[in-house]
Amino acid sequence: MQNSSQLLMIQPVQFGYNAETAVNNTFQKNTGGNLQLKALQEFTDLVLLLRTNKVDVTVVEDSYTPSTPDSIFPNNWISFQDEGRIFLYPMFAVNRRHERKDTVLETIQNKFLVKEIVDLSGSETGGLFLEGTGSMVFDRENKIAYACLSPRTDEKILNEFCSIAGYNPVTFRATDHTGIEIYHTNVMMCVADDYAVICLESITNEKERKNVLASLEKTNKEIVDISLQQLNHFAGNMLQVINADGEKLLVMSTQAYQSLTHAQIITLEKHNRIIHSSLNTIETAGGGSARCMMAEVFLLKK
Repeated sequence: MQNSSQLLMIQPVQFGYNAETAVNNTFQKNTGGNLQLKALQEFTDLVLLLRTNKVDVTVVEDSYTPSTPDSIFPNNWISFQDEGRIFLYPMFAVNRRHERKDTVLETIQNKFLVKEIVDLSGSETGGLFLEGTGSMVFDRENKIAYACLSPRTDEKILNEFCSIAGYNPVTFRATDHTGIEIYHTNVMMCVADDYAVICLESITNEKERKNVLASLEKTNKEIVDISLQQLNHFAGNMLQVINADGEKLLVMSTQAYQSLTHAQIITLEKHNRIIHSSLNTIETAGGGSARCMMAEVFLLKK
């Protein structure tokens, strides 16, 4: 299935601006001050919104040591496949590698059936990275991994993942309005069951853009094209989930929702109901939004 009704989210205890990730995440801004309380409130509000809409959220509180200011974004270091497999990923920033904590894995293994853990993190020693479902946007039904190549998304490790998981890679380069490489695929692209939200303007190579479009059209996705300005408001950072009633929901931040045009909202609401929550502190200091905060769990419960 493309969508999950189960999510893993990490409750922050030391959220803050991370200088190690800011070197290639142009969304981050160092506003200064203690941001933990504001981020925690935004996190809590999003969890409440999801649970109110009957989405199963497993929350694990982060630990104080080692310090992990970006732990609120677990989708970069872990993903779950429906055959009972967990993947662990190599991370660009050294201090983000500490997010792979045993407490998180133990919580998952206590609640769900895990058959295998595939650890790709060893490639960090060679300076090769693949940051989970930040680096890859999955079309799970058609076994396609869309990947915007960048310092955080290495093609060799991408191909290794695809070989193990049985996916076909579709790679391209994408840049922001200043010509800087976009650090994660999931800030410019979201694949749902019947549609895809994508910033085609960011893929400047015509051949690569046509290749991505051809793949989406071949798999019968209705395309919702967003602008670079909307991308800057995290309109590409969305996730389609399914709730306990089988209802499909599109989750995003309030900033992302407000950047959409009326026509885009109508198109998206043909396919699913939209829910959104304010994530201004997390987006500004952390450089990630709603999709980055949710790791889909495609595992059977015990």
